[in-house]
Amino acid sequence: MAIRYWLQAARPRTLPLALSGALLGSLLASLQHRTNAAVTLLCAATAAALQVFGNLANDYGDARSGADSPLRQGPERMVASGRISPAAMRFGLILSALSCILLGTALLAAALPVPCSGWQSWLFWLLAGTASLAAAYCYTAGCKPYGYIGLGDLAVFVFFGLLSVCGSEFLHTGRLNPASLTPAAAMGLWCCMILNLNNMRDINSDLRAGKHTVAARLRLPRAKRYHTALATTAALLWCAWLPACFHGAPLYAFQTALAAASLTHLYFLKKAQSPSELDKLLPQWSAAVLLWVAALWLCR
Repeated sequence: MAIRYWLQAARPRTLPLALSGALLGSLLASLQHRTNAAVTLLCAATAAALQVFGNLANDYGDARSGADSPLRQGPERMVASGRISPAAMRFGLILSALSCILLGTALLAAALPVPCSGWQSWLFWLLAGTASLAAAYCYTAGCKPYGYIGLGDLAVFVFFGLLSVCGSEFLHTGRLNPASLTPAAAMGLWCCMILNLNNMRDINSDLRAGKHTVAARLRLPRAKRYHTALATTAALLWCAWLPACFHGAPLYAFQTALAAASLTHLYFLKKAQSPSELDKLLPQWSAAVLLWVAALWLCR
């Protein structure tokens, strides 16, 4: 079977978003001068592996439910198109889950040596990892997919925002920092924007398949207003957090860049009407989020 079909199913263009939360958490730890290079790399690798697993599960689940019909816009889906059989995708999901487990175990071994941290910390993070895998699978492939009843946005906020950012920071520092909830929430809202763009693009095909995402329930005009609310709230959260870590010229530069990026994105969103126009905004915003985190790293 052609490797390119599996690469398409893995959807590499979604990886910047998965990496952003983990790298932001490592950045927050670095601001406290408590970073570990191995933990940083393994956090990023585990986040990427979980994203790939979620993408494969989404490809499989949406094909099974009929959401990925020939009328759907956006990148071709491999199971629905027949490029990858359902049986092969199930096997791929098993291998992908195993890679998540191996990377997650290596991450815990690097971050939480048992003699120092005890089994309680290991048990908590093993449960968190299991919950992440279950959430990724059950979004569209579970018996009662929660993505079909409009709970995807909440799950993305929790797992891509709060858990990814605060969890990564904890694995460096060994403690939870309440102040980190602000940037973690901002990241979660940015990730919700990516999901909302995807769901706005697929409103028509989702409704035909009985997939009632937030965007499908709101329809396009109100989904755009919801998107604007997400972007505005995220920008306010970033503005509340930035002065605690940056001062002078770097602070003003970040505030200006934040306003420019948010307003530019919302301008093009307002103009976008067709699924193809909405689809173009997905990789652009995903890349912008990763660039933001990279800039924070460079200026820390």
